[in-house]
Amino acid sequence: MSFQFLNRTVASLLAIVLSSGVSWAADQEKLDRLYGQLQDADPAGARRVARDIEMEWSKSGSPAMDLLLKRGTDALEAGDMEAAIGHFTALTDHAPDFAEGWHRRAVAFARAEMFGPAVADLERTLALEPRHFEAIAALGAILGEIDRFDLAVEAFERVLAIHPHHAEVTETLENLGSRAGGADL
Repeated sequence: MSFQFLNRTVASLLAIVLSSGVSWAADQEKLDRLYGQLQDADPAGARRVARDIEMEWSKSGSPAMDLLLKRGTDALEAGDMEAAIGHFTALTDHAPDFAEGWHRRAVAFARAEMFGPAVADLERTLALEPRHFEAIAALGAILGEIDRFDLAVEAFERVLAIHPHHAEVTETLENLGSRAGGADL
């Protein structure tokens, strides 16, 4: 192997790494801007901004990882939790820093009533993207399933601090109020 080839290879890899860092920073800036818009939006605008945020979450940066995400999501929607978990596990194995892969696998685990692995995946999701309001909402739902209503309420309140017009969470909080000790929400 010639050093000239090696130098070009290293230079190419360095360019890819540096450009992906710029892309990541641009993605973070876009997410920061969207989260700010979410705080200030009316209910209709909040739904649009939330969809934009969810679109950003679903961008892995890799066509192969996007395919695994799509296959897992298709299996999830078809009710095939085993296949969904398999696809999302491949995704998290190959893209461990992609928060949405962990979130979707957590959803599949939760639907399969495997709450321990679901909570572990939600923890990983939130370590990567602390403002992932859908992951926090999923955690709240799991906490409600295991009769930890006070903790579920805390999780749902955290969702509303990020996404003040999250309709499902608002409705769930109203239903949980009496089960969580009757506190005024």
